[in-house]
Amino acid sequence: MRYKLFGRHTGLRVSELVLGTGNFGTRWGHGTEPDEARRILDAYAQAGGNFIDTADSYQFGQSEEILGDLLQGRRDDFVVATKFTQRANPKDGILVTGNSRKAMMSSVEASLRRLKTDHIDLYWVHYSDGVTPTEEIVRGFDDLVRAGKILYAGLSDFPAWRVARAATIAELRGTVPIAGLQVEHSLVERTTEQELLPAGQALGLGIVAWSPLGGGMFTGKYRQGEAGRAQGLGGKVFQAENSAQRSAVLDTVITVAEELGVAPGEVAIAWVAAKGSLPIIGPRTVAQLESNLASAKVRLSPEQIARLDKISSLPPMFPYTMIHEAGTQQRGAGGKFDLLDHPAVPVA
Repeated sequence: MRYKLFGRHTGLRVSELVLGTGNFGTRWGHGTEPDEARRILDAYAQAGGNFIDTADSYQFGQSEEILGDLLQGRRDDFVVATKFTQRANPKDGILVTGNSRKAMMSSVEASLRRLKTDHIDLYWVHYSDGVTPTEEIVRGFDDLVRAGKILYAGLSDFPAWRVARAATIAELRGTVPIAGLQVEHSLVERTTEQELLPAGQALGLGIVAWSPLGGGMFTGKYRQGEAGRAQGLGGKVFQAENSAQRSAVLDTVITVAEELGVAPGEVAIAWVAAKGSLPIIGPRTVAQLESNLASAKVRLSPEQIARLDKISSLPPMFPYTMIHEAGTQQRGAGGKFDLLDHPAVPVA
């Protein structure tokens, strides 16, 4: 496995595939027992993986607990990322959930206990609660870094405008920078490309993409009658093959996989990686892990990427319907738009 620098604000070297551990545990009624979780982590590490993503709410805290046991004696071999916002315990109330400083402090202490570590490498806000001011989140992150409880901070599942505001506040106030952005991105979830991915790239954030397989849709297993997350997690984190376009996308993924002699899921993960994100793989078994890891060796041709892009494309939204229109571009460049060298990274 190869390694990437995590964005432009850190020197953190992370593996190109991230191990998501939402399946570590069974408190949700569907997941992986500790012995299988150990085999998954061992195989991931053997393949060169070093980036683990979890959350306090995964399996109601059991994911962190299992990781805490599995990381003993090798904690420094991994970048451990976890999240707060939701309930780690079904009985958790209004004061220890959400994005407030109080919830942040309570959550980080609980995660440290479950993970059996003295620090968290990357701490994510799991998603925007819609009420906590961005200033409070940024200052809370800085306090945790100064206290030695976390090393890096990131935002998961936030609107792009709030990501930009948080990054700007941190930059202007000289606090710990927002280092990472986590989003859903796959061939059946491309709305992320409208605002979030360009924002993350322009702001120099390390971008990780969850559910690159569309909740397992791109393995093709649901066409074969398997239940998987469609039933095991009550349909959560699952993309159904429920439209003509989605069926056409899956057909194209299968065709490209046949051309390359690989599994369809490998193509789907490789496509996400080709767009510049670090895909999060979330295997429930070692067999699933091995299939996911094989995607690191898949090299899609420009023609194959273009074919997948076209079949999965979405209509643009405003203001891009205007600013990307050919006439608008030419007028804004004095008629020489095609002669202008454009930046490789979007401008902020």
